[in-house]
Amino acid sequence: MIAALAFYAFAAVLIASAVMVVTSRNPVHSVLFLILAFFNAAGLFLIAGAEFLAMILVIVYVGAVAVLFLFVVMMLDIDFAQLREGFQRYAPFGAVIGGILLLELFMVVTVWRFAPEAAALRLNPNPEGVTNAEALGRILYTDYIYLFQGSGMILLVAMIGAIVLTHRARPGTKRQDVGAQVSRSGSVSVRQVPMGVGLKEIGIERPPSPEAEKPKQVEHHGGHH
Repeated sequence: MIAALAFYAFAAVLIASAVMVVTSRNPVHSVLFLILAFFNAAGLFLIAGAEFLAMILVIVYVGAVAVLFLFVVMMLDIDFAQLREGFQRYAPFGAVIGGILLLELFMVVTVWRFAPEAAALRLNPNPEGVTNAEALGRILYTDYIYLFQGSGMILLVAMIGAIVLTHRARPGTKRQDVGAQVSRSGSVSVRQVPMGVGLKEIGIERPPSPEAEKPKQVEHHGGHH
């Protein structure tokens, strides 16, 4: 009974937050509702016995992806008036795309059926007595270890490619030249400066300020001589 009430509560909040993600005018509010949706989806995974998926959803999506979205949206200066320009012009095209997507979802829902063994496996523990995370680890690192490592290499190559494509030399940027620092010759002299000595006495003079360089205007008072 408690599990059923928790399921319906999490599901209701999840659907409401998902609707608010799409309908909110403020993008910051949309990201916050998205984080709320992720938390409720993690609660549903916990009820279903998939604690590993719930943990990944909170750590990866809430702790990294959604927070990154939030910082990007808050840092960018988004002109909402410019974004809304041309909405009526592209509305028919968007309606056609939405109708096609709705038709595809209807076709999937009408054809989709539960597997015959799904009812027997629902909310049942692993027959070997292992946890959900351990069972997934056994599958990933035994049966699909080469595919798992291959996907990691693909992500690594994609990350390096993104860094190389976005890294450009900018003129006027000061960078540290380690080779020039290491190969320079000579020694650095340390000079002992007594306490209370002025800058001019040790040979260091500050450049005059712009206010000091301006000639002072002399006020002339009119009068009879």
